[in-house]
Amino acid sequence: VQLQASGGGLMQAGGSLRLVCAASGSIFSINAMGWYRQAPGKQRELVATITSGGTTNYADSVKGRFTISRGNAKNTAYLQMNSLKPEDTGVYYCNALIRVAVTNSRSFWGQGTQVTVSS
Repeated sequence: VQLQASGGGLMQAGGSLRLVCAASGSIFSINAMGWYRQAPGKQRELVATITSGGTTNYADSVKGRFTISRGNAKNTAYLQMNSLKPEDTGVYYCNALIRVAVTNSRSFWGQGTQVTVSS
């Protein structure tokens, strides 16, 4: 199983970016997908998650600005980031809880994509 994250880049404060995470490989089903970020010198933190049923969860710092969604094929997750702030800068990692067999689920991580927001 592989997670491919893309869409990061450099943006001015107030701008928007959309991150994409695509899962591929031997996948029975995907239970949940999410985005985490790690700023320089800080621990990795949750940004947003979405379950297979569409239930979402957001960090307080991004509520009202970021939106997580799933693609129609359900193996893709998007993170629409609006009203970006310099404190949103960091490496964004995609995560997915994937059922690889009927009774076996595992957590997978993507390679990370850099988001830099300038003031």
